[in-house]
Amino acid sequence: MNRRVFVTGGAHGIGRSMVEAFCKEGDRVAFCDVDKVLGTKVAEDAGALFCCVDVTDKDALEGCMDNLFEMWGDIDVVVNNVGIGIFKPIAEVSVEEFDKVISTNLRSAFITARKLAVHREGNGNREYGRVVNLCSSRYLMSEAGTEGYSASKGGIYALTHALAISMAKYGVTVNAIAPGWIHVNEDEVLREVDHDFHPSGRVGRPEDIARMAVFLCEEGNEFVNGQTVTIDGGVTRKMIYPE
Repeated sequence: MNRRVFVTGGAHGIGRSMVEAFCKEGDRVAFCDVDKVLGTKVAEDAGALFCCVDVTDKDALEGCMDNLFEMWGDIDVVVNNVGIGIFKPIAEVSVEEFDKVISTNLRSAFITARKLAVHREGNGNREYGRVVNLCSSRYLMSEAGTEGYSASKGGIYALTHALAISMAKYGVTVNAIAPGWIHVNEDEVLREVDHDFHPSGRVGRPEDIARMAVFLCEEGNEFVNGQTVTIDGGVTRKMIYPE
């Protein structure tokens, strides 16, 4: 189809896997990240376009999309992948740190979707569009000290179904993917018990999430809309009792 795809936070982890997956589909792919060195390398390796952008900077993020609109004419797929976490006891985390997580993870997803809507309002394209938001299984369960991250992902869950209704007039479906434990840190040593904890028998990989994103963006799958798909190896369906 040669879609025009924009991914936020595409330099590492799940985002990088998203960039690579859509490039392999033959799509034109651009992504943003704050890591200029890694972003440049990923772009060269995958055959994508890299924009060094801090998504908390509204003007910079919208400017990046404006450049893509000018270059491509439109954006068919927006993947709101970018996400950070500041995990501290609630008595130690600052309001500013909470705000930073919300601004990065949640506010940026609204900015990109709104920008796409504004553009399509002006050019009349109603034929095909996809927004895929990265949620987390923490939107429905938590650990102590994760207030900012959990709140941002709960917001993504709600924003997704709200956007699905609002973006319908532009031919855009909006869905979210809620990953569980995904092994994105190469320095993290996984134990056998970590894999065994999952009913699927292993910890998740970034490509598990990227494959779902590609599926949601396929033509003909527009009837999947406003949904949050949990991909966690079955953990959120597992009853857990103290030993």
